[in-house]
Amino acid sequence: MIKNVYDTSLSLLTDLYQLTMAYGYWKSGTSEKEAVFNLYFRKNPFGGGFTIACGLAQAVDYVNNFGFSAADLHYLRSLTGNDGQPLFEEAFLDYLAGLKLTIDLEAVPEGTVTFPNEPLLRVRGPILQCQLLETPLLNLVNFESLIATKAARLRLVAETDTVLEFGLRRAQGIDGGLTASRAAYIGGCDATSNVLAGKQYDIPVRGTHAHSWVMSFDSELESFETYARVMPNNVTLLVDTYDTLQGVQNAIETGRQLRRQGYELSGIRLDSGDLAYLSIEARKLLDEAGFPDTAIVASNDLDETIIASLKQQGARITIWGVGTKLVTAYDQPALGGVYKLAAIRHEASGAWDYKMKLSEQAIKISTPGLQQVRRFRDERGFLADMIYDEEMNGAERLVTLIDPLDFTKRRRFDVGQPFENLLVPVFRAGQCVYANPDIHTVRARVQTQLAGLHPGVKRFVNPHIYPVGLEQGLHELKTELILKLREGR
Repeated sequence: MIKNVYDTSLSLLTDLYQLTMAYGYWKSGTSEKEAVFNLYFRKNPFGGGFTIACGLAQAVDYVNNFGFSAADLHYLRSLTGNDGQPLFEEAFLDYLAGLKLTIDLEAVPEGTVTFPNEPLLRVRGPILQCQLLETPLLNLVNFESLIATKAARLRLVAETDTVLEFGLRRAQGIDGGLTASRAAYIGGCDATSNVLAGKQYDIPVRGTHAHSWVMSFDSELESFETYARVMPNNVTLLVDTYDTLQGVQNAIETGRQLRRQGYELSGIRLDSGDLAYLSIEARKLLDEAGFPDTAIVASNDLDETIIASLKQQGARITIWGVGTKLVTAYDQPALGGVYKLAAIRHEASGAWDYKMKLSEQAIKISTPGLQQVRRFRDERGFLADMIYDEEMNGAERLVTLIDPLDFTKRRRFDVGQPFENLLVPVFRAGQCVYANPDIHTVRARVQTQLAGLHPGVKRFVNPHIYPVGLEQGLHELKTELILKLREGR
């Protein structure tokens, strides 16, 4: 987890304005005011119809280990304002030194399919503490959810084929590589080339050799034979260093030698050229030589679109090595999640004052309240999701969804319609009450969740829009607040 990789305090993994706002709350005497923030995203990535929630385990680890170290405070003490004077007074730094989180946190379990405007996390507690968690929670959840979604799309198009994550050398730094490997495995990849990720996260690791191995010998055949002799139980040979189809012939010859030793040629890898044509021809050569079980692996800047095209062309590839375009989310490098204040409790009355951000763009108007997501389903799968406010009484009202961007679009359910609430308790008063499932369980959950979606939601081109709406009472409250705020500006 995070603590194992970075053996140092990460409490300064934040934007400066979070600390300046925290100082402002403390200085003005409002630091303990109870608040609620919701973390959500506005659009599904890659033009798709769903998003895989990921990153909760890392977020739990971060919150569990939150605390300002002496080194953190020494650095903050060095910061100055425009007048050259200390940015933070010493008493505030003393406050941070003793700060212990007392927040409540609800979250959607990792591996859940989610949709725009639904809270992935809900943070409730003293406003200063909630504010300090904004940047790190977004950092941890945004990227992993993005990569897990990309991997899920690869799994959908690859179907039963093996998908390997090969992206470490092109990843955005050490953490980008580790995080991407974890999220890619959760999303549906079968293994990674990243050995440190394998150690840290219990992900299967795969790999054999590169072009440099072949080039370091006098001949391709010699390189293959030497590798097979050194590691006979892990032989997938890269055949495109010089001439691909001749490379396949050399691999076959090496495979015959392996058989005499009691081993099998596991596979050949294609990393350049016309992958459809070369895989078809390679399959013919392997089958004719008596190697029908030798797999054909392909790499070379693959993504879900290219894999789909190769399959349509009849490519005989059964193992896909995906690197750059997966770990960098090449076609959409950010999810765009946000963290918005949704309510503040009045200290005197104990009542909640609902808050929302206005915008000229309807999609950017936030939704107020202590939000929960109710997912309706039947025996065939998921039907629709309803965002509702837990403080509004009357469960019998939770039967009408209203599209937040078009109030004329409504959907009604019988009171007895089966459902599940997606957000589950993770922290209570700063104490973790949630047991993170192991990574293999989370990975399996992704596939179960995807199976619950209508096929139209999972298609890549013009996917069907899964119904997500506000509960009628919350919709009416939001509309009332919008009108009041617009009148008061």
